[in-house]
Amino acid sequence: MNITDVKIRKTFDDGPMRAIASVTFDDRLAVHDIKVIYAREKYFIVMPSRKNPDETYRDIVHPINANFRGELEEAVLREYDAEMIRIAEDRENHFEKV
Repeated sequence: MNITDVKIRKTFDDGPMRAIASVTFDDRLAVHDIKVIYAREKYFIVMPSRKNPDETYRDIVHPINANFRGELEEAVLREYDAEMIRIAEDRENHFEKV
């Protein structure tokens, strides 16, 4: 299964959750609501989950092995970094016009 697209849907300036992403696999399957988290001085992803009646959370979808999880995390964080650069450039261009 190949990652064919990663989109950063929303970013946040405050708190540990920094972004929400969607990933497309083989141009056929999309997984939404993958979270980009910054905690303990590093970035990582958290898969979409739902809250159980006992107040715990359970992933709705998740990678089966560590290798694919690493590949997925790398792709999402690479796109997150690119989005942060685009946002910074847009802000810089906005201030140059003012």
